[in-house]
Amino acid sequence: QAQLVESGGGSVQSGGSLTLSCAVAGATLGRQCMGWFRQSPGKEREAVAVIASDGSTSYADSVKGRFTISRDHAKNMLYLQMSSLQTEDTAMYYCAAGPMAWCPFSPDFFNIWGQGTQVTVSS
Repeated sequence: QAQLVESGGGSVQSGGSLTLSCAVAGATLGRQCMGWFRQSPGKEREAVAVIASDGSTSYADSVKGRFTISRDHAKNMLYLQMSSLQTEDTAMYYCAAGPMAWCPFSPDFFNIWGQGTQVTVSS
């Protein structure tokens, strides 16, 4: 059973930056579809950024140009670099993985989830 552990969340001022990390154990990043998702109270979980095993990426329109998803295969780590953060980015952020040949831009098909890390952006 693979395990994912997120870290790097916290509180920042609007316009600030944060980098989230996801440590992956029991799975190989190179064969996984990996993604970052977020959820705010009262809202459905949404995809933020997804990276496929071939390195191709997809981003939500709301974060495009501000967030970057990346992997480090040697360290078995997944990252989400976030800049120009806005209050609308406040949410619990989750790292997820799935052994899919395709990489859907949806949380529905990811079966391995971390516990989440809170990101709070204040004005």
